[in-house]
Amino acid sequence: MFKLFQRLLNSRFWALAIKEVQQILRDKKLLFMLVFPPTVQLLLYGLILNPDVQYLKLGIVDQVNVGASRELVAALTENDVFVVDRYSASQQSLGEQVRRGDITLGVVFPPDFNRNLSQDKSAEIQVMVDGVDANTAGIASGYFTQIIQQYNRQLNTIEIPSIVEPQITFLYNPGLISSWFFVPAMMGVVLTLIGSIVSSSALIREKDTGTLEQLLMTPASAGEILLAKVVPLFVLLLGDALLALSVANIIFNVPLRGSLLLFLVMSGLYVFVGIGIGMMLATLCRNQQQVILTSFFINMPLIQLSGAIAPIESMPAVFRYLSLLNPLRHYVAILRAVLLRGVGLEVIWPHAIALLVFAAILVTISTNQFRHQVS
Repeated sequence: MFKLFQRLLNSRFWALAIKEVQQILRDKKLLFMLVFPPTVQLLLYGLILNPDVQYLKLGIVDQVNVGASRELVAALTENDVFVVDRYSASQQSLGEQVRRGDITLGVVFPPDFNRNLSQDKSAEIQVMVDGVDANTAGIASGYFTQIIQQYNRQLNTIEIPSIVEPQITFLYNPGLISSWFFVPAMMGVVLTLIGSIVSSSALIREKDTGTLEQLLMTPASAGEILLAKVVPLFVLLLGDALLALSVANIIFNVPLRGSLLLFLVMSGLYVFVGIGIGMMLATLCRNQQQVILTSFFINMPLIQLSGAIAPIESMPAVFRYLSLLNPLRHYVAILRAVLLRGVGLEVIWPHAIALLVFAAILVTISTNQFRHQVS
């Protein structure tokens, strides 16, 4: 065993690997890309991506100015979903403010609002919603409807007993914290971006500096050269996955309910996917600028079809089926299952097999391309 270990230490692979590690440690830009961008991107995505809306600007036209209208306005602004931005004198001026985008939602209390309430009639109010941002408009309309329903229950003191009483329990995320849903997905997105760009940059650096020919003049084979470049990158990118997990746990309190070993194994498979994409980019492109531009052309569809930002269920049928060919979709599903649900391999094995297949195909194709290019 000792002789075998000594033979490995003295082999050409280890000499090349040590050279690659030293070259990586001297490359301050590469080390910066491995540490700083993943941390900042994960923090930004985790803090910014939030389906909840707050502080939507509300415009009011109160033509009655009585206690009932002021109570309803107070109910609308109580939970900070809406904030009163301005009071207008007429419905026309309020509509103009919505048209300019100054306010998100406008409410008009007609002159007969209080009289209808006092006579137990239906009191109508006019609501104008800026529908340019369909997502925000839908959420604002839903919030407004819920607040009005709650206000109606306060006015109607006669309680009607419910026939069905639901007892709702939220599993795996009792507080409905949106970052717990988005941060695991952003871990996969960050690993995709960093893995493909860093690995392709490390390989194409030899072309830019003209040292690839010098490596070919050594006794090492093309396979040994490639393996010596991939192994240090694999270790560094797996360290990035652990860094992302630490940020998710410490900053966003995302739990790790599953196995850490399973997380590392699945992340290792996905790191090979990222390295395979990067190696393929390095063989197709001639310089680092082409690599970066081409990586955006590849990575953006991967992110959009992964379910990290938009739910896969809301996509058209053709894109839902296309997303099955997206390795990031499977990695995001694995992360959410392991981190939040705490499941094991017996549940996520279809996604694990898909990752294994993608990693094998990408690494094989890119390796053959590299060997063909070298020869």
